[in-house]
Amino acid sequence: MSALGPLPAFGVYIGRFQPPHAAHLRVMEEALEKVGTLIVVIGSARAPRTLKNPWTAGERQELLSAGLRDVGADLRRVRFAAVPDHPYDEERWQREVRAVVAAQTGGASEVALMGHLKDDSSYYLRSFPEWPFLPTAVVSPLSATDVRRAYFAGKLEAVAGMVSPAVFAWLDAFRQTSDFAELEADAAWLRGAQAEAGTWPPLRVEALAAVRGPAGRVRLVRRHERPGRGLWTLPGAEVLPTETLAAAARRAAAAALGVTPSDPALLPSPTPATVYDAPGRSERGRVIAHVFALAWAGEEEGEGWLTPAQALAQPEELFEDTHALLEQALSPAAPR
Repeated sequence: MSALGPLPAFGVYIGRFQPPHAAHLRVMEEALEKVGTLIVVIGSARAPRTLKNPWTAGERQELLSAGLRDVGADLRRVRFAAVPDHPYDEERWQREVRAVVAAQTGGASEVALMGHLKDDSSYYLRSFPEWPFLPTAVVSPLSATDVRRAYFAGKLEAVAGMVSPAVFAWLDAFRQTSDFAELEADAAWLRGAQAEAGTWPPLRVEALAAVRGPAGRVRLVRRHERPGRGLWTLPGAEVLPTETLAAAARRAAAAALGVTPSDPALLPSPTPATVYDAPGRSERGRVIAHVFALAWAGEEEGEGWLTPAQALAQPEELFEDTHALLEQALSPAAPR
């Protein structure tokens, strides 16, 4: 019991931990001095591997456990949960965080939120007013962004100075995997794109087509370029100076279907486009997407025609925020 009364039974620490660095571990050590059991909620679960989200929720749990063992923490007092991102539905994300915490606590009310109000990225600490906030005394300039940047640039000495020995050993071993090779190639692409652009991030506008066939399936395409090579995405195109957004989406849809944009079986969108303009939605720059709902009256032939359930079942295989875009495009209220 502290001078202020009994400690909360549970503490909640939310983060992406991509990867967990030394300051993350110090916060968790401090949290275990203030609460009985620490629930670590790992964000950005079930996302495709990108330079911003290189490691799965399971891998990050493994990294966190290794780092906590390094500092002698009692892992019996630590529980893990994971939640996916919902970049265009903040309330849904909050509900899912509350749900995974309730599952770990059995619905107990003695829950406190741990963390540090560092910058705008810490906004979520104000999203759960029912949980008392216990600010950490750990103040550090360490950033997972800096760790990732050094890691994918091959600056391993810098990485070793920012993470625990066990986390560094894990990250060093990951460098031998095919997943790392793909991410390293994406990092090289990004460095080249930044050098070529001069000013980063460049502003780009793209038109995407959510094409539904007569059986209700949706048409997706595989990316053949970096970043995200091999992932599924909606047919899309950058808008040319001479065309409208709707024309660009129709052009992209026609290319995916193997027809001309004037094909009468490709029906126009009955509603205006939905705009997705989250500033960090793409590694390719400041990319604003306009998604048009189109219908195809022809045959659903070839690879890439997926039922809504199939399209949404594997978010790890979908490029950038395609999963969130599809959830809205394939909702029962979406136009058909």
